[in-house]
Amino acid sequence: MITATGIDLRLGAVDVLSGAQLSTRPGQVVGLIGPNGSGKSSLLRCLYGMLRPHRGAVLIDDVAIGSMSQRSIARAVAVVTQDTSADGIDISVGEFVLLGRHVHRSDYQGFTDDDRKAVLDGLDMVDMSSFADRSIHNLSGGERQRVLIARCIAQQSPVILLDEPTNHLDVRYQHEVLALVRHLQIDSIVVLHDLNLASRYCDHLALLDHGSVVQQGRPDDVLQSEVLGPVYGIEVRRLADGPHSHFAFGPLST
Repeated sequence: MITATGIDLRLGAVDVLSGAQLSTRPGQVVGLIGPNGSGKSSLLRCLYGMLRPHRGAVLIDDVAIGSMSQRSIARAVAVVTQDTSADGIDISVGEFVLLGRHVHRSDYQGFTDDDRKAVLDGLDMVDMSSFADRSIHNLSGGERQRVLIARCIAQQSPVILLDEPTNHLDVRYQHEVLALVRHLQIDSIVVLHDLNLASRYCDHLALLDHGSVVQQGRPDDVLQSEVLGPVYGIEVRRLADGPHSHFAFGPLST
């Protein structure tokens, strides 16, 4: 479990986060939403130690993240970032997923049969077993996101953090990736821009504005027009369509 309380973060002369707080929920997907520049990705990066806040505390299973080694953090938290860290590395999908097992081995230990089984299990869970021998570069955007999640599964960390995993994906792959994350039933925190996706796939939402969490709770409680409008600076209308809500922005056309 990850808990962040009272997080203040300054980057250069800019106050990026102010008193932000958040925690994972057992087996649930927590979504971070808010306009560009609200601090979503910065808060996520504080949760796995990439950024160190000036004030506040980030705890992983009640241990301060600042006292943990990078290997210990990685054993507790798996991360899907926005960068393309595989670029320039000519390896197969299976070899790429196997990299997630490094956190369980010393620098001088080789991989074991258990490591390889974890890789196969991870690929199987994301329906990518048949791609194990394919080059990581010969994948579509949606396939690549599935492989990144498979690496997190193989890493066997109890928490997964995802920074805009649907970015640059078409509609089909956006839904496939988030449905997969939800199906895993692992403590997850995901940064999202699309409120419709947040409503459909998240169990708990935290709405950020100017570096602070201004509202959090069940999607039905957070995704209200009177809550969203002042934060996004535009009229937000909630539309019912079967079991799911959808959102439209701006005034009704005349």
